[in-house]
Amino acid sequence: MDEDPDTYRILRLRAEILELGSAIRQLQRAGLDDAAAQLLIGRKRAQLDHLVKTSAEGRGLNLGTRRPP
Repeated sequence: MDEDPDTYRILRLRAEILELGSAIRQLQRAGLDDAAAQLLIGRKRAQLDHLVKTSAEGRGLNLGTRRPP
């Protein structure tokens, strides 16, 4: 595995986003308020986007503006 700290942070954020997505689905199934989890997942996604962009710029990569669905 790559020992780059940015790579580790990216993987950790992706895992956290997956966990939050699961928690949101569970809250929705239970009929509970998921607003706080939705806000947190939005923040984590923004952190991930920023980290991916800055990491790519640091390596001289051009990721373009395409975003996954």
